[in-house]
Amino acid sequence: MEINYLLNSGFMVQDGKTLLVFDDYEDPAGIVNAAYDKGDFDRLYIFATHAHFDHFGTHIRAYALKTTRYIFSSDVKRTKRVKIFPTNKITYMKRYSEWTDDVITVRSYDSTDVGISFLVQTPSGKKIFHAGDFNWWHWDDETLDNLELAEKVFKRQLKRLEGMEADVAFFPIDGRLGTSQEMGAIEFVARTKIKGFVAMHRVDYPIWEPSQKFLSVSKDIPTWSPTKPGEHRSFDGGKFYDEI
Repeated sequence: MEINYLLNSGFMVQDGKTLLVFDDYEDPAGIVNAAYDKGDFDRLYIFATHAHFDHFGTHIRAYALKTTRYIFSSDVKRTKRVKIFPTNKITYMKRYSEWTDDVITVRSYDSTDVGISFLVQTPSGKKIFHAGDFNWWHWDDETLDNLELAEKVFKRQLKRLEGMEADVAFFPIDGRLGTSQEMGAIEFVARTKIKGFVAMHRVDYPIWEPSQKFLSVSKDIPTWSPTKPGEHRSFDGGKFYDEI
């Protein structure tokens, strides 16, 4: 799989002739546009985990002609911004639902913020998990009641992901959470079976260096923490490579 970082939680993944674009609200390096113009794909699927401004951008309407399907969280349907999209090409998904065609299979899970997360299986059998804003949002300035609620909601949803298998998982490690930024990720890698981990939701923060606690739980799962739009990695054999 070829993976390019767009911005924030935005990524483009290519597996053979299938192109997947997740949460493309901005693409400063023009990665998706270049791939679209090149046309080296048979199917193009564009995902939005929810309608927050930093996950859903209307510029992806420009790709409608060659887009096989826009797959959006159901909350996007309530926005004015979605009205410019061709309705016959949109699938709205609620939590814990499934959509499939003759190429990919998509399962949705809940979030601990707005919207959903996606588990996508490609034609080659690869599985990609994009968490959206699913995370353990432990804010240091919150009340004790709110912190306890955040933990409860996160762990309840995590039970639904118990034992989930994925080749690559995109998961928030938000620098704004300070010393708590890894809490959700540590629990996530401990309870799932993933082969590669990509940190996201880190705009304006430096490269994430996994802590010893994360490393001890993740059992040497390879990680990637992109910081610059357009960064590229190939994922093959359970490893990330930066060669193009």
